[in-house]
Amino acid sequence: MVTKHEDGTVATRQEQKLKPPSMFQVFLLNDDYTPMEFVVAILQEYFNKDREAATQIMLKVHRDGKGMCGVYPKDIASTKVELVLTHARKAGHPLQCMMEEA
Repeated sequence: MVTKHEDGTVATRQEQKLKPPSMFQVFLLNDDYTPMEFVVAILQEYFNKDREAATQIMLKVHRDGKGMCGVYPKDIASTKVELVLTHARKAGHPLQCMMEEA
């Protein structure tokens, strides 16, 4: 972009190329103690999943040991992990939640 000032000077500005933020996948991990209904409730509350989608993810966690809850920018993913872990601990469940770069 070129800007011409009244005094005759010309200023050029480089267009800054912003790269999109790194995205992170958030996962729940299976354990033998956290009730399935609690996992469904977590998915609905923290990942805005409807009951059907939450149930499908919970079954994937149960069957495969790990299920993806969503993909978010790093700070949002990190916050979701912390909220889930805090909620699970307060409820007395060992549910694990983690994130990894997409």
